[in-house]
Amino acid sequence: MDRNTELSEFLRTRRARLRPEDAGVQATSAGPRRVPGLRREELAHLAGVSTDYYTRLEQGRHLNVSEAVLDAVARALRLNDTERAYLFELAKPRPRRARRRRPLRPQRVRPGVHRMLQMLEGVSPAFVLGRGGDVLAANRLARALITDFDALPYRERNMNRFMFLDPAARELYGEWDKYAAEMVASLRLQAGRHADDPGITELVGELTIKSPEFRRWWADHNVREKTHGVKIYHHPVVGEMTLSYENVTFPGDDDQAMCVYTVEPGSPSEAALQLLANWTAAPPDRSSSPSAPFSCPSSSSSPSSPSSASPSTSRHPLQGDH
Repeated sequence: MDRNTELSEFLRTRRARLRPEDAGVQATSAGPRRVPGLRREELAHLAGVSTDYYTRLEQGRHLNVSEAVLDAVARALRLNDTERAYLFELAKPRPRRARRRRPLRPQRVRPGVHRMLQMLEGVSPAFVLGRGGDVLAANRLARALITDFDALPYRERNMNRFMFLDPAARELYGEWDKYAAEMVASLRLQAGRHADDPGITELVGELTIKSPEFRRWWADHNVREKTHGVKIYHHPVVGEMTLSYENVTFPGDDDQAMCVYTVEPGSPSEAALQLLANWTAAPPDRSSSPSAPFSCPSSSSSPSSPSSASPSTSRHPLQGDH
């Protein structure tokens, strides 16, 4: 992703969503508005910079823009904390002679994190997400809840691909549009942080071609940090469940996050989740460990499978087995 282009589009879309009356801008005699939101000169006035300077910034032609100016623009655009951090990430100056970047190494899940997943077996669905939404590891209850990631090729073990390319996701999530749009905003934030990641670039290109919803939401340039929330699931075996989730990052592995689901004690969702845990419990002679460690290639190299391959559209792993 070209940072200058993304900076230009991000500023333009943030300016377009800000209504003059909300920003305290008085109507002028400059004629009818042909574009939504504030004009460039109005935003520049609110930020305390010249129209020419802001225009160059919005066109991606910034030269060593100061933090004070970025702060002023962020306040004028009424950016939240995540959007402000994203603006600074895009606009920070680059050295004249950029050093040759080393290829990103495949992401690996530490043995201790795998043991944590194992400890949650039968209690909470839990999985580890890497760059771009790659599912690096998942316990059995998470695979039973969402989909059997272990049965997919490495390249297809990705939450974004599952959400947009597998029809089962639209039936599984109770508010698919909401969750899918949030996922796009989270991926946009990661793409800004890892602009040189070929795996994320490939993923965005594939979803842009194959999913009209993704293409529309990606063009909105929204960004979102996914830390916690609530999701409604319509599970094909145990029915509807309302689950809360927490994303936990680990020191030294900032690009990885463990997502752990919980339910309200005594609720119907707790009973449904317990039923799912009982249904998927491994026999005594089978291993109950979470998915085995592997190096996820999608963030640094292409898998052997063709790039046009789509995620499995088979039924949920529990359907038809019980």
